[in-house]
Amino acid sequence: MDIEEKTSLLGGLTPAQFMRRHWHKKPLVVRGAVPGIQPILSRSQLFELAAHEDVESRLVANVRGRWQFRRGPFARRALPALSQSHWTLLVQGVDLHDDRAHELMQRFAFVPQARLDDLMISFATDGGGVGPHFDSYDVFLLQVEGRRRWRIGRPKDFTLREDMPVKILANFEPEEEHVLEPGDMLYLPPRWAHDGVAEGACQTYSIGFRSANKGELARELLQRIADEAGDALGDEAIYRDPTQPATRGAGEVPALLQSFAADALRAALRDPDAMARALGEYLTEPKANVWFESSDAVVASDQGVKLDRRTRMMYDAKHVFINGESLRAAGRDAKLMHALADARWLTRKQVAGASADARSALGSWIEAGWAHALVED
Repeated sequence: MDIEEKTSLLGGLTPAQFMRRHWHKKPLVVRGAVPGIQPILSRSQLFELAAHEDVESRLVANVRGRWQFRRGPFARRALPALSQSHWTLLVQGVDLHDDRAHELMQRFAFVPQARLDDLMISFATDGGGVGPHFDSYDVFLLQVEGRRRWRIGRPKDFTLREDMPVKILANFEPEEEHVLEPGDMLYLPPRWAHDGVAEGACQTYSIGFRSANKGELARELLQRIADEAGDALGDEAIYRDPTQPATRGAGEVPALLQSFAADALRAALRDPDAMARALGEYLTEPKANVWFESSDAVVASDQGVKLDRRTRMMYDAKHVFINGESLRAAGRDAKLMHALADARWLTRKQVAGASADARSALGSWIEAGWAHALVED
């Protein structure tokens, strides 16, 4: 992607300009961001997807001023009638189930894949919405069908209404109001309050981003590093105290055990690449509801390779990460794998020039269903 090229997706800004001026800073309304856009899924197809056990879906309704909330899956008969107003169906992770949704998300690849989360489709009948709220992450709200009125503002008070099934701000004071029609898009930084209300039936696509929690990230990385260190230490990982004398203070933590624990932490962090490996593996770990179908296909010299839409692939200066696994890569192989992670596909010319090791890795990923052979015209 050329980050210095102006694009209608960002209202004539280049990706570089958008990131400098708006990302994490201020909202942006774009008219005609995706001209001529059509829904990826029809209403009936979206309702069918919401009935699947492996799809996260939610139903929010406002019935005579009272908010109601339910989690899916939803059989079609469990959803309100289309003639009923003020209800919204939210279907999460549509990019995991539809190639077109995944391809739409890739238009936002000027943001690192490590931050890109998923595409959610919101279908609402007239008056439908989820109430004034804020998110802890960046979001692009793309109007695809019908109209939605957005009121936005920077909250001065983050107090939530009590005894509500959904998180709704108690004192929302909008600063701006925008009506989005098909093809229009609204970008909002984290913690900007927003309230979107459908004017007639409508579909809105939310392209959301991951925001790591420091505590959660620390726990995950430390666990991964500790597991790896424990496997490497072998018998040294077991505490022994043959010189421990009899003690009068049974409740006191032995100084030798404290020293052993400190050594364990130092040993776990001794490898300077341990944190980088753990982070890359964590960031590319597939979501819990993702599974892959194995294949007997092989990559031939006259074929390209394309990553499966559910595959997460990233890299750093020394490693390549794919679906929670890591491998070392350098030189020509590293460039090839970086190109695959960036573009999510390789041409047959690129594959033909790959080393035996790289071709072996590609073959194993195709066999696992993480990638697919791509026959070019």
